[in-house]
Amino acid sequence: MIPGQFSYHRPASLAEAVNLLATLEDARPLAGGHSLIPMMKLRLATPENLIDLHGIDALKGVRRDGGNIIIGAMTTQHELLASDIIATALPVLQETSLVIADPQVRYMGTVGGNVANGDPGNDMPALMMTLGAIYNVEGKGGARSIAATDFYQGAYFTALEPGEILTSISIAAPPAGHGYAYEKLKRKIGDYATAAAAVVLTMSGGKVATCRIGLTNLSETALLAVAAAQAVIGTSLDDAALKAAAAAAEAIMSPAGDGRGPPEYRRYVGGVMVTRALQRAAQRAK
Repeated sequence: MIPGQFSYHRPASLAEAVNLLATLEDARPLAGGHSLIPMMKLRLATPENLIDLHGIDALKGVRRDGGNIIIGAMTTQHELLASDIIATALPVLQETSLVIADPQVRYMGTVGGNVANGDPGNDMPALMMTLGAIYNVEGKGGARSIAATDFYQGAYFTALEPGEILTSISIAAPPAGHGYAYEKLKRKIGDYATAAAAVVLTMSGGKVATCRIGLTNLSETALLAVAAAQAVIGTSLDDAALKAAAAAAEAIMSPAGDGRGPPEYRRYVGGVMVTRALQRAAQRAK
């Protein structure tokens, strides 16, 4: 279908974009467009004004700031894959980017767009929660920061206030030698996950010292599996610990039945993804 009529705006600065969102009626920011444009074509979204963020250089790029990695919201998945900073400090971001859709989408799809629209099927939200990311946002009321763990309130509902724009993501670089993995089961290239799990951990003396586990597309929001991570801390990831972690993760899942399978199947493979991600992360930990 063809979208309804709308006015197009391309601000050159963040201040201009914030002002447009505050003053124009029914205005929506446009990042990569892979979520909003299809919804507009189906007439599920009919904004009167589109604010294209591609002309704002301040929203792009990856840089270090002390012990933190700062990722501009308009940085594309392809740019993450090409970043030496990400390869060194946060390789799990590159591993995850590689299983998002296909190369054509990754050339245009932005990190900010992936995390900001609250789609439970997007891959980055659970990973950002696992990494303890902080989202920096700006609106007419000024700038503020929101922890990724506090951002997601329901399917397509987030802590963003009307008129606010996600500007960047701040992630404390994990310690050298950390283990990581993102395991994703999907029906075909380009599809959302049937179930996926992110793991970031450290090992000490052959045992898990720290661990965080995130879950994708297994509830109406991304999930942080706190009890599942706690189940493996202090263990050598033996079979009993892995089973306990999978069971604890499955206990917080509430997947919908859809073309990817019934809830029981998706919950089961969610546990399998957690087990695989834990094992692979431990193999990488030094």
